Amino acid sequence: MASLARHRLSPADTGPALRALRAWTPPDAPSGSLHPGDVGWLMRLDDAAVHLWTDARTSEPSAADPAEATPVAVGFLDGPVLRVTTAPEADLAALAADAEDLLVPGNDATDGLPVPGWEPDTEEPWLVLSWTPEPVSGRAVEITGSDAADRALVHRAAFAGSTFSVDHWRRMKESPAGHLAVDMLVRTPSGDPAAAATGWFGGTGRCGLLEPVGTHPDHRGHGYGRDAVRGACAALADRGASAVAVLTPAANEAAAALYRSAGFTVVRENHDWTRPGRV
Repeated sequence: MASLARHRLSPADTGPALRALRAWTPPDAPSGSLHPGDVGWLMRLDDAAVHLWTDARTSEPSAADPAEATPVAVGFLDGPVLRVTTAPEADLAALAADAEDLLVPGNDATDGLPVPGWEPDTEEPWLVLSWTPEPVSGRAVEITGSDAADRALVHRAAFAGSTFSVDHWRRMKESPAGHLAVDMLVRTPSGDPAAAATGWFGGTGRCGLLEPVGTHPDHRGHGYGRDAVRGACAALADRGASAVAVLTPAANEAAAALYRSAGFTVVRENHDWTRPGRV
């Protein structure tokens, strides 16, 4: 069994986790739960925490700097779900055993990390969709600081209960992942903010990610969301992305239809692992 060390990283210290995730990102679609962009989106929260597992054998016993060790997995708690991406040869059993400290009652699901005795959730799968670079034209423009308030407005309108603010946007952009983000906004002919999409660069020749995408309810049905998606995809392709992926619950038929209309195709389903008997 592998000898693991787990490091809890604050937002300012996520560089080693981001570098590991970029190295593990394939050219076609994310192979695990987390893409560097998932960490980047998390960075909007001032209390964000990322867990980095390293091979303890590569460090001195007293070493506290994860940058000096070999990374084997990156994860964070997304509500009650522990989301994890592992190195290709990681010892999943050892990681699951170490993750027990994080999987307290209430944290009853994992994404990307099988846990012995837990069961795949077959009732609420997620679709993984992928876009292959192609010529794009549309109404999306890249967001600058002067557009931040409108970008936040679109997000709050698109996602009921969201408190996303300009401060959240700035925190995300100023984080160690901020340079990986491309933010696109589409306006109506009268100038109202209609749709937005954030894309995340995973590296040249590697898959990018969309997270999040939203259309203002007052402006749905006019192709604004599709233009925002395609604009973000084109921006990522211009930086060197080999493809762009997006994930959405299979039950969200409207979102899946939007991505298909933008040129995405379904490449697989993801299933969380859930604690038996969870309430």
